Formats: sequence, C-alpha cells, structure tokens
Amino acid sequence: MMGIWASVVAVGGTLLGAVVTHLFQRLAAERTERFARSEALRQERTAAYSAFAAAAEEYRHGQAGRWYRRGEGRGAEAFVEARDEAHRLRTAARQALYRVKLLTDDPAAVRAAELAYERLRDISTARDQEGHDALHAEAREAIEAFITRAAPLTR
Repeated sequence: MMGIWASVVAVGGTLLGAVVTHLFQRLAAERTERFARSEALRQERTAAYSAFAAAAEEYRHGQAGRWYRRGEGRGAEAFVEARDEAHRLRTAARQALYRVKLLTDDPAAVRAAELAYERLRDISTARDQEGHDALHAEAREAIEAFITRAAPLTR
C-alpha cells in the first residue's frame, strides 16, 4: 500500500512540476514577445522620426532654392526646376509625416511634426530677404522642436 501512495505522490509531483514549468515558460515567452515588439516599435519610430527630420531639412533647402530662383522670373528655367524640385521634396516630407503619424501615439509629437511641415511650406512665400530669413529660421526651429519632442519616444 505504501508503494502505491509513493507512486501517486511521485506522479502528482511530476504533474505539478510540469504545470508550474509550463506557466513560467509561458510568462517568460510573453515577456520576451512584449520586449521584442517594443524594441521593434522603438527602432521603427527612430527611423521614421529621423527620416522625417531629414526630409524636412531637404524640403527647407528646396524651398529656399525656389525662393531665390523666383527673382529670376517665374518662367525662367532655373525657377521651374527649383519649383519642381521643391514640389518633389514636399511630397517626400509629406510621406515621412504620414509615417510619423502612423507610428506615434503622442499627439504633441504629431502636432510638432505637422507644425514643422507647415512652417516649411511658408518659406517660398516670403516677400523679401528679411521675411525669407525669418521663415527659414522658424522652419529650422520647428524641426528642432519636433526632434526634441520625439526623442523621448525612442528611448
């Protein structure tokens, strides 16, 4: 009779050990999956935010070129090329902005990106050099403000 009870206790202990091991392995797997997901999201956000900043800087440069070429006349070949390049850069910046919006759940970061994009659009509308310089500086500051706001989201 003692042999049966010893066997029952051994089987019960083995089953209990298997259940506990399964639970701990499942918890560890879930924790590993959460970490992998958060790391992938962090890396994707970092890529999206830096891509937006790069596209915004290129667009800012393109808008400045467009503004400077405007003095040559709107029909001049150099102006048309600068305008077309600014439009291409605007599209690239807009695409990068969409990616920021898709990956960001922080409304302040999205608003900072939108504000930077809006400031970039205005550069080519300046009436004189002083206005151009002011708009150009505002756009640069808006890009910096976006980076400052988005940086903590990548850590």
